[in-house]
Amino acid sequence: MALLTYREALNRAMVEEMKLDPSIYLMGEEVGHYQGAYKVSQGMLELFGEERVIDTPISENGFAGIGVGSAMVGLRPIIEFMTWNFSLVAIDQIINSAAKMNYMSGGQFPMPIVFRGAGGAGGRLAAQHSQAFESWYAHVPGLKVVSPATPKDACGLLKSSIRDNNPIIFIESEVLYGTKGEVPDSEYIIPLGKGEIKRRGTDITIITWSRALGFSLEAANILEKEGISVEIVDLRTIRPLDEELIYESVKKTNKAVVVEEGWPVAGFGAQVAYLIQKNVFSYLDHPVERVTQKDVPMSYAANLERLSLPNAERVAETIREMLR
Repeated sequence: MALLTYREALNRAMVEEMKLDPSIYLMGEEVGHYQGAYKVSQGMLELFGEERVIDTPISENGFAGIGVGSAMVGLRPIIEFMTWNFSLVAIDQIINSAAKMNYMSGGQFPMPIVFRGAGGAGGRLAAQHSQAFESWYAHVPGLKVVSPATPKDACGLLKSSIRDNNPIIFIESEVLYGTKGEVPDSEYIIPLGKGEIKRRGTDITIITWSRALGFSLEAANILEKEGISVEIVDLRTIRPLDEELIYESVKKTNKAVVVEEGWPVAGFGAQVAYLIQKNVFSYLDHPVERVTQKDVPMSYAANLERLSLPNAERVAETIREMLR
């Protein structure tokens, strides 16, 4: 096993896939000479040249459209948004072109394209740069939505995403790029649509993904000292969703809480709660609860940002209330 940062794991995935397949290219703002806004594409320009690592102007709608068109004619683009907040400029290309092209062409045009970049709160980046958008894109048929929490998952899931013939929304947490974890030395992939139990427990299930996995693991450690055993399901892929893994865990613990970085209204956690209560209702000893970001735009001030985001103590207190 190699000890890699989250950004190094993503870089490794792209480099390995681009060496295997000359139809893959990377395009986006600062991906080449600057080596990525978060240094995810470090060294790739030297390896593959300007024809395959392409710097763009600040023009998300334009280069997302180029990516869609090139995928239609046989290339496999990786389109990097400096931050998913900027993807809103390209949302027509993503939702009305990429997501629907295969369907509207009767299968004549596969859409092997990955849209990837930083999402969620990054630390004092204020309201316009601190938004978790996975629920927005998971709403759209035709898109697959991936949101890994660890370097191992980031590498394996990005490789699977690049090989997929459907448009992928690949959201990387801004605060995870420097985190380290073990990654297999040999080449591997992680199938899309398969979650993973990150911690075994018996008293309650936490369902989570991306940055919120960290809050959840911290909460589980706090509660373990109080004699409460927490199981944690990391979805890894939001759509397609590993429903069976969720149901198996809830059947064992009989209680569930969904922890997510995004806002509460129409958040993806509401969909998870609905599915649990629809399909394994008879196993529940308590209604499904949710821990989310507060229902406000993100503040620039660090203390208010901390108050807005979910955290380990909020998760732990929610669980204590459920078990009383």
